[in-house]
Amino acid sequence: MTQGVKTIIYSVSDVPAAKERLDVLLGIEPYSNEPYYVGYKVNGQDIGLTPKRGDDAAAGPVCFFEVADIKSAIQDLTGKGLEVVEDVRDVGNGRLIATLKDPDGNPIGVLQDPPA
Repeated sequence: MTQGVKTIIYSVSDVPAAKERLDVLLGIEPYSNEPYYVGYKVNGQDIGLTPKRGDDAAAGPVCFFEVADIKSAIQDLTGKGLEVVEDVRDVGNGRLIATLKDPDGNPIGVLQDPPA
């Protein structure tokens, strides 16, 4: 069902300030520096920043599992007791993400990249 966790996204209130911190921490420039997403690649791992939206129910970083079909993955996961926190949205260039939470309140993200 998944290719594993390849993306970790931090939802932040101040993207430029968070970018400055990650620039120092990672020692590299981001491959994407857009208002809606700042993304870094570190040894095959994506680490990203997105603007906090309203009262985001998922606090802290969210690990996103890459899936081939996000809608099918959400249907399967909600059938196993997970609850949708943030429904599918395009975060730019056709990349779709959604955030769910398990019965213990842990955030779980799913991500679908556009076809190559």
